[in-house]
Order: sequence, then C-alpha cells, then structure tokens
Amino acid sequence: MGTDEAAEAGALALRPLSARSVVLSLLLGSHPPELPVKDLVRGVEPFGVGGSTVRAALSRMVAAGDLHREDTVYRLSDRLLERQRRQDEAVRPRTRAWDGDWEMVVITATGRGPAQRAELRARLTALRLAELREGVWLRPANLARSLPADLDPVVQHWTARPAAPAQEAARALWPLDSWSATARSLLAHIAGTDRPAPRFTAFAAAVRHLLTDPVLPPGLLPSDWPGPALRAAYTAYQQEVTEQLRARAERT
Repeated sequence: MGTDEAAEAGALALRPLSARSVVLSLLLGSHPPELPVKDLVRGVEPFGVGGSTVRAALSRMVAAGDLHREDTVYRLSDRLLERQRRQDEAVRPRTRAWDGDWEMVVITATGRGPAQRAELRARLTALRLAELREGVWLRPANLARSLPADLDPVVQHWTARPAAPAQEAARALWPLDSWSATARSLLAHIAGTDRPAPRFTAFAAAVRHLLTDPVLPPGLLPSDWPGPALRAAYTAYQQEVTEQLRARAERT
C-alpha cells in the first residue's frame, strides 16, 4: 500500500483484512446467522484467505465465545446476535412520522463508577441519542423503538420540544457536515475500487459509519444527505456477496 493509499485508509477507518473479519461479515450478513464450514471456506476465497487459515480462525472464535459450533455449522453467539441486530437497523432503520416531539433521557442514577458511566453513555449513543449536557440526552422522536426496560432504574424518559429551531438543535447535537463528508468519501472510494479485498474493507467501514448515522427526520438533514446512498450501496454489496456464496454452494 502506497503512502496516499495508507493515508486514505486511515482517514476512512479502513481496517486490515483478516480471516476473522471476513467470517464475521459473512455471518452477520446471513439470516439466520449460521453457515457450514464448507460455505465459510468458499466464501473467503475471493479475499485471498486460505482454508487452513479460516479453520484456525474459527477455532479461535469458538474458544473466545464469538461463535457456537454444532457439527460442521457455525453460528453467531448471543453477543454477536445483538451486533447483527444493530447492524441490520443501521442499514434498514425503522422510523415513524415525526410530529416535532423530541425524546429526552435524563440520567438519574448516582454513585456509579467510571466503567458503568462509560457503558451507559455507549448504550445511549447506540440508541442514537446525543448528549446536550452531562446527564441529558436528546433526539427527535422519529424512531420506531422504545428504550430498553433495564434502563428504567437509571434514567427518566421525557417528551419535549426545544425552544430553538429544530434544525439548529440537530446541528448542535450531531456533526452532520463531517458525517456527510466521510460518507461521500466512502462512496467515492467504493466506486473506484473493484478488487474483492479492498471492496470488503471499504464496505465494512461503510456499515460502521452507518451505525453512527443519527437517522434524523428528513426536514432536519441537509438536502444532499448521503445516508440513503450509502445504505443502498451497502445493501447491494451484501446481496452480491450472498448470491456469490449461494452460487459456490450450488456448484458442489
């Protein structure tokens, strides 16, 4: 990889290809999330990963609790099933018509240690809430989801409407311009890449970026918001990989 390519990879958070990352991608994109070892071995062939390397990675992933094995079939662990759910929602977010209301989540629990506070912040961020100030989290109430019940002991949930214009509030809470710039760079990189391994790393970065999309109502987004285009590109790639995997399995 040249200097320019390395710089671009760093800017776009492109991670090196590994047997583990390819196996996880194949399983995260499968519904149900399980595949026979022969399909996994064939599935990684286009990325230049050998069968013995895949089998060694599978053994390590089972030992680490990432995968469960039954005979020759590998499936995601419960922890990674949650990751698949979040990834599916990032690619196909469930929204509802927005009437101007905002969710407001206020942290009420006290006496928590740093690790507990960090975990709660990560959970609220994953729920696409943004922190207005310490302990106060907001977002437009346009997502078709409820807060997990286990958060009830540590937060209170309110419905509110900001006095400031909603567009101003959205721009203050989320870095919309930088998110858009990264998404456009990913789309341009994807369009200029045709080799399997670089395409894989680019689309893996794309789905990670989609996990951070605030999924705001259209009226609060810039007119050229690239979220839908990035979702469409990833969905097409996921379908392409699934069809290739199915075709290889049918040839045996």
